Amino acid sequence: MRTFEKSSKLDNVCYDVRGPVVDEAARMEESGIPILKLNIGNPAPFGFRAPESIIETMAENLKNTEGYSDSKGLLSARRAIEAYCRKKNLPNVGVNDIYTGNGVSELIVMVMQGLLNNGDEILMPSPDYPLWTAAANLAGGKPVHYVCDEASNWYPDIQDIRKKITDRTKGIVVINPNNPTGALYPREVLEEIVEVAREHELIIFADEIYDRLVMDGKEHISIASLAPDLFCITMNGLSKSHKIAGYRLGWMALSGNKDKARGYIEGLNMLSSMRLCSNVPAQAIVETALRDAGQPDEMILPGGRIYEQREYIYRALNDIPGITAKKPDAAFYIFPKIDTARFGIRDDEQFCLDFLKAKQVLLVHGGGFNLATPDHFRVVYLPEMGVLKEAMDKLAQFLDTYRQS
Repeated sequence: MRTFEKSSKLDNVCYDVRGPVVDEAARMEESGIPILKLNIGNPAPFGFRAPESIIETMAENLKNTEGYSDSKGLLSARRAIEAYCRKKNLPNVGVNDIYTGNGVSELIVMVMQGLLNNGDEILMPSPDYPLWTAAANLAGGKPVHYVCDEASNWYPDIQDIRKKITDRTKGIVVINPNNPTGALYPREVLEEIVEVAREHELIIFADEIYDRLVMDGKEHISIASLAPDLFCITMNGLSKSHKIAGYRLGWMALSGNKDKARGYIEGLNMLSSMRLCSNVPAQAIVETALRDAGQPDEMILPGGRIYEQREYIYRALNDIPGITAKKPDAAFYIFPKIDTARFGIRDDEQFCLDFLKAKQVLLVHGGGFNLATPDHFRVVYLPEMGVLKEAMDKLAQFLDTYRQS
């Protein structure tokens, strides 16, 4: 009997959307066991709602957005994004340099497919947002992970980046603010990355989806603003800042020196046209959403929900014997370190699975973010304070007696 297998192009792709931990959580839920989910950065299930102005704008425009748009997006949306790029000081960006997407995820796959030939290398942070690594592998490329140093606030290790560049390296991915660590990179670190990219003529891919979720009065600096002479692609969107992950609206902006990337841009235009266009009703809200983009979100200010939950989770994790964590500057993730010797941990995924089975709390292991050592896990601190306290109590209780078998 004829059978069908997955494409061999997926053999090197590891994107842990499911995996044994998530599969077990689903099985437990199906059997009636409630699960505390601290595993995904999706604001909606935790009581966050889109601003009324956005909902009203989409409703008003539904009848006008029933057909395809230009493959790059509605002109009104791209003009609003162009204005936002000017606020962020991205150089040499016009409306035709902007592409809307069904979330940034679609665009990540697109930029990797358009660039990489078999064996081409691209530098990725470790830990990373794993879709970048998966998309590079799917395109036939080779992701090469550079170290982000926990001892240095999770900043990229510039010397490690330099050591890993070869004649096949085409670009470098910079995730800032970072998922999963919540780190925010200062100007001097970004300038060092730009200098390396300049020396080796690399494309800079900047994932900046959390740039409007920065706390403690700190400033987000777009790396493309420091590199007018380089070709950069900057990713952003509304899923996180406006709590509308399900609307699927992201964008990318091409900036800097585009002359050396004419062939690549031709490929991006082809790929953009092949999917016809992104979600048009969601595009209709961009102008409204970005109108007040310069105003701080009250939730990330002292007294605001995200800010106070960040303060709590940071203290609670560091109060658990055997757990340490750096305070995140942005987003809504924290990436604690676990003392593997204390708990006999050799497999971080097994640790998360054991915790799930024992205490019904779902986490993501550090290996899911392409971290080489089995000593971290990510916590999403979006759930309301009572849920976070329950989860941290359960983690403390679990670790009080846990030894990995």
